[in-house]
Amino acid sequence: MQDSEMTAKIAGGKGFIAALDQSGGSTPKALKGYGIEADAFSNDEEMFGLIHQMRSRIITSPAFSGDKVIGAILFERTMDGQIDGKPVPQVLKERGVVPFIKIDKGLEDEANGVQLMKPMPELDALLSRANGLGVFGTKERSVINLANREGIAAVVKQQFEVGQQVLGAGLVPIIEPEVNIKSAERAEADQILLEELTKALDAMPGTDKVMLKLSIPAQPGLFDPLVDHPRVLRVVALSGGFARPEACAELAKNRGMIASFSRALLEDLRHQMTDPEFDTALGDAIDEIYQASVVKA
Repeated sequence: MQDSEMTAKIAGGKGFIAALDQSGGSTPKALKGYGIEADAFSNDEEMFGLIHQMRSRIITSPAFSGDKVIGAILFERTMDGQIDGKPVPQVLKERGVVPFIKIDKGLEDEANGVQLMKPMPELDALLSRANGLGVFGTKERSVINLANREGIAAVVKQQFEVGQQVLGAGLVPIIEPEVNIKSAERAEADQILLEELTKALDAMPGTDKVMLKLSIPAQPGLFDPLVDHPRVLRVVALSGGFARPEACAELAKNRGMIASFSRALLEDLRHQMTDPEFDTALGDAIDEIYQASVVKA
């Protein structure tokens, strides 16, 4: 797929984006969910080797194709790795799936009800490497725990500054200011985030577009103005801790938002499954998330 084909697929393709980007801190939890306990590995290299095997199994499954999965977000090590002797981004594109890369390095401690991204001093080098591997875009995550306007404004400002750096490198940023769905101030935080994102989008220079990855709003349809904004290529939703049935039910209430699920996609997959069992479980999850992304309540 050329850049123009990938842009068209992300902008208007039917389907969703798979989040396969669990990083160092969340990898043991992801492996445990997959049925691999911590005593199965003794160092980071072995741990990352096991998670790469899991992701390779997902990506090469007959159920995982560009018919319903239009994109996939990779962890840096996965992007740099290979499947059957080919770079992972190349394998994805051959399956009709647009590759993205997670670029953030984790979160700062909470201040003003939010967690900003840690500094990324090596970002330019990572973006250059991603470009060379044919990656289309990036994803960077912050967290909003409280309806604190000062904090939320700081999150959005940082996200758009990083987004401009990504655009300058020729990639498309997925801006992800995640509202904690367990927050007692979730609805209020959603509203403030909508206002701050709209201001930032309106103030963007040039003509480039960004993507947004947002928690499913407490009020269905709240983010419709972002879906329709001329500077937004696509709005995708994270599952945020919802189990898949609930995440899909909530997503289906929101026009124009498609899924970018991680745990909700992988929750039924187990290392011990036979390949037919694995492919069936993955296919069922993909079908359910696809329906919620394209068929709206």
